[in-house]
Amino acid sequence: MQKKRILVAVLNWGLGHATRSISIINELLNHNFEVFIASDGVALQLLQKEFPDIKCLELPSYNISYSKSASSFKWKLFTETPGILRAIRLEKKAIKEFVDEYNLNGIISDNRFGCRHKKITSVFITHQLNVLSGNTTYLSSKLHQKYISKFDECWIPDTPGSKNLSGIMGHLKEMPENVKYIGPLSRFNKFRGQKRYDFAVVLSGPEPQRTMLEEKLLVTFQNSDKKIVFIRGIIGGESITSLNKSLEIINYLTFKELEEVILSSEIIICRPGYTSIMDLAKLEKKAFFIPTPGQYEQEYLAERFMKLGIAPFCKQEKFEISKLEDLRDFSGFSNLNFRSNFGDIFALFQRE
Repeated sequence: MQKKRILVAVLNWGLGHATRSISIINELLNHNFEVFIASDGVALQLLQKEFPDIKCLELPSYNISYSKSASSFKWKLFTETPGILRAIRLEKKAIKEFVDEYNLNGIISDNRFGCRHKKITSVFITHQLNVLSGNTTYLSSKLHQKYISKFDECWIPDTPGSKNLSGIMGHLKEMPENVKYIGPLSRFNKFRGQKRYDFAVVLSGPEPQRTMLEEKLLVTFQNSDKKIVFIRGIIGGESITSLNKSLEIINYLTFKELEEVILSSEIIICRPGYTSIMDLAKLEKKAFFIPTPGQYEQEYLAERFMKLGIAPFCKQEKFEISKLEDLRDFSGFSNLNFRSNFGDIFALFQRE
C-alpha cells in the first residue's frame, strides 16, 4: 500500500514553530507516512538541518518582525498586516501547486493560515484559541478562530482540564467542534545528565529583540564566576567570544546537543515562548523568564507561571544577576505526563 503523503507547513517566526514541528514530523515518519516540509527563512534552514533526507519546499515569507520598543510592537504588527495577507494569498497558490505536483494526501499547518486545501484533509496547529493583544484581544481572537474554523481539525499542543500549560490561550469556555488536544509537543527526552553548567541562556525569537537580549545578558554576565553557556539560536553567521573564560558561546545546536546542554544545566534563562515552556515541562527544569517586550502572550505566560510558583521572571530592561536569587522560592516545571496516541491523532489522514 502506498504511503500517505503529508505536508508539514511551518510558520517562520523565531524558531519555536519549527522546533515543535520536529516531534510531529518524527511521529509521522514513525507511523509510516511520507513527509514533505514547507516553510521559509531560518525555520526552513533548521528543518533542513534536522531532516536532510526529506523534501523541503519554500513558502512565501510573512516577514514578521519586532520593533525595538515594546510600546510600538502592536502598531508595527498592524502596519505589516497587508503584507501578511498578501503572503497568505501567495501561500494558498503555492499549496495548490504542491498538492498537484506531489500528489499530497494531507496538510498539517503550524500557524500558516493559507496552508490548507479544500480537496484534502487540512489541520491547523496552534496553542492560541485566544490571541492576547491587549485591548484588541477580543478582535484578534475572533479573527484567529475564524481562520481556524476553515480547517478540518485544530490541534492544540496542550492538555484539557485545569492542569495545563497554555492557560486561557488554549482553553475556551465553549470549545469549537474541530478542536483536539494532542498533548504538549517536545522533541526532547529526559535522562540523567551530569551537571556542567550553572546557567544555560537559550536565546530565540525574531530580531531585533533577540540581539538586544543577547547584548544585555553578555554585559550582565561578563564578570560572573558561574559556569554559563549561551546558545544564540543563530543558524550560520559569525561566532563571537567573551573575555569571561567561564562563559561559553555557541551559535546553534542540533536538538540532541541542545537536549544534553539543558539537562546538564541547573537553571535555564530564556524567553517564555510556548515551545520553550513545553520543552521545560518535558525535561522538568527550573527556569528564569525574560519576556519579549510588548509580546502579550509571553508576558501572560511569565506572569502565570510566577503566580503558580513555578518560575520567576522580570522585564528585559530590569534584568540583573541579583534577580536570579528569586529562583530559590520556585519549584520549577514538572511533566504533565499526558500520553498522546498519534495513531488515533493521525487517523483522519488514513480515511479515503
